[in-house]
Amino acid sequence: MEDWQLALWICAGYLAVTLAMGILPGLRVSKSVAGYVAADRSMNVVVMYFVLGASVFSSFAFLGGPGWAYSRGAAAYYIIAYGVIGIVPLYFFGPRARRLGERFGFVTQAELLAHRYESRALQILLAVLSVAVFVPYLTLQMKGAGLILSTITEGRVSFAAGAAITYGVVIIYVLTSGVLGVGWTNTFQGIFMMVIAWFLGLYLPYKLHGGVGEMFRDIAASDRAQMLIAPGLTSSGEPWAWAGFSSAVLVSAIGFTMWPHLFMKSYAAKSDRALRLTVVLYPTFQLFLVPILWIGFCGVLAFPGQKPDAIVPFILTQIDLSPVLVGLVCAGTLAASMSSGDSILHAAASIGIHDGAAQAFPGLFNDRRERLAIRILVIALSAIAYFFAVQSEVSIVALLLGAYGGVAQIFPLIFAAFYWPRATGQGALAGLIAGITVNTFFLTWPERAPIQGLHEGLYGLIANITTLVIVSLMTAPGSPDRIRAHVEA
Repeated sequence: MEDWQLALWICAGYLAVTLAMGILPGLRVSKSVAGYVAADRSMNVVVMYFVLGASVFSSFAFLGGPGWAYSRGAAAYYIIAYGVIGIVPLYFFGPRARRLGERFGFVTQAELLAHRYESRALQILLAVLSVAVFVPYLTLQMKGAGLILSTITEGRVSFAAGAAITYGVVIIYVLTSGVLGVGWTNTFQGIFMMVIAWFLGLYLPYKLHGGVGEMFRDIAASDRAQMLIAPGLTSSGEPWAWAGFSSAVLVSAIGFTMWPHLFMKSYAAKSDRALRLTVVLYPTFQLFLVPILWIGFCGVLAFPGQKPDAIVPFILTQIDLSPVLVGLVCAGTLAASMSSGDSILHAAASIGIHDGAAQAFPGLFNDRRERLAIRILVIALSAIAYFFAVQSEVSIVALLLGAYGGVAQIFPLIFAAFYWPRATGQGALAGLIAGITVNTFFLTWPERAPIQGLHEGLYGLIANITTLVIVSLMTAPGSPDRIRAHVEA
């Protein structure tokens, strides 16, 4: 058996174990929408810890992060910067959302906001926005899976086939078990990829440079030394302006816990204490990003001129590693892709039906029909993301960074729902539309931005908050009892 075949068989074994772990939890969850979307509100601290961690750090971390370190140097540390501060809002928002979900039966983010602002139109718009930002996020997960299997087999398994096989497994257990299957597979995948990250992050610099310190000393003494000067480089190789770096960190931090698939895990928590303890412990999960970035740095001098997003699997094929280790490492990379992809796919379909179709066509869906429609949308969204994964040439990090501008526009609505009683449904709807419009405009035409380099999401947030405040002050507030329920939650 050739080395690539052994590595591929190990990846296949990993996919089989993941499939079993994803299907079995579905046997003990209720056959309701609440069971499928919120796991009957039963997740403990351990499962919540890995669900929050593994569902966020994905192909973006295992392939995109090292790719940025390899091509842009210190710029990659923006990932750690926003992750550390981005989780903080969930400490305050999460328990409130969990209590309201338990009281009113909420299972999605848009459902909570629609109740607070008494606006079905807002709920439908949030559904459309959520699905729109989820598609590029899911696309980058599929790109990661395709890249890893294609590279380790030296093209014998095509990029398209690798993505299709991996996400065929994901679709099966998401259809079968819903969020509980996502939770248990994320726990397994999270542990697996943390072990692999630390092994690679320490071993590869030692193998290629004699150690981590020696690696950075070698880069500092070379003609690539500017890569180590914060805030790093742009994609064209020029120094990245602090305005661009800072705004990328700020917008990503604001949008971090606004990702619907992350926010919705608040409803699945067993208790307020379990949720808060998870948030407090969460930064420890971020530690695995440190060795992940070292992997990218170790290829700067050893393997110049390679495609950034594929630098991890490329290095694995160029050094003398046991095929068993190569297979395990590739399985860890697949774990990173799948642990986010399953959560994203589940949340996108749940929101699209529960907050979109079911609200646009009231009376058409009962509990059974809604659950069936969610499963159908899982397949449809997978097909759309797969098409873009195969066709798109955009880098993995660029896909995610662009999506953050849209999802960050939800933050002002969540904050006002809990802390500003004077916020109205008209103000929330107008603010969200203004924020999305401005963000999309500058994402499409960045050359028209007033300050070049600033993340387009920042302009959207300024328009969003300004419109929310002005329109809210000009319109009548909603039901006092409903407002009080959210503000005092």
